[in-house]
Amino acid sequence: MTTAGGNKNINAKLVLLGDVGAGKSSLVLRFVKDQFVEFQESTIGAAFFSQTLAVNDATVKFEIWDTAGQERYHSLAPMYYRGAAAAIIVFDITNQASFERAKKWVQELQAQGNPNMVMALAGNKADLLDARKVSAEEAETYAQENSLFFMETSAKTATNVKDIFYEIAKRLPRVQPAENPAGMVLPSGPAATAVSSSSCCA
Repeated sequence: MTTAGGNKNINAKLVLLGDVGAGKSSLVLRFVKDQFVEFQESTIGAAFFSQTLAVNDATVKFEIWDTAGQERYHSLAPMYYRGAAAAIIVFDITNQASFERAKKWVQELQAQGNPNMVMALAGNKADLLDARKVSAEEAETYAQENSLFFMETSAKTATNVKDIFYEIAKRLPRVQPAENPAGMVLPSGPAATAVSSSSCCA
């Protein structure tokens, strides 16, 4: 869909995944409402938000699913990441176990998610440098090896929060691939040699 000015309007489903307490809800709250709550209650199931960004040649409307980090909700996650155009996998830089959990989410998305999904790795709570357990170098190396991009974020100070969403928006495909761009069904295999009934006989 395009506007009169030629800009594209893109609706993009985005899902946040990560361990409980990594700060997924805080990131979304900072991005959507520019707010931070010191003691954020754990998400039950999932929460939905939307936010629009203007990026270069496009207006991107993110439809954001913030999923619960508790293990008991894990079986629900495919409902939220199925068909998603983008994912932010969040871990807490002060918690090595949350980084290991983030890797599991990446593996799951690579196996079962949209193959063209834009994936970002967010090392959250970057304001807590003195308590750091996961180095930026370790996370960056992992991200590069797995075709993600990596940013350290802080929902508390707003560091890189908008930036990570902007970077995703810039990386989204501008043209959604069409199965048959010309609107024609192109037969394959033996049927491809069939002669159309409107063809003239030799």
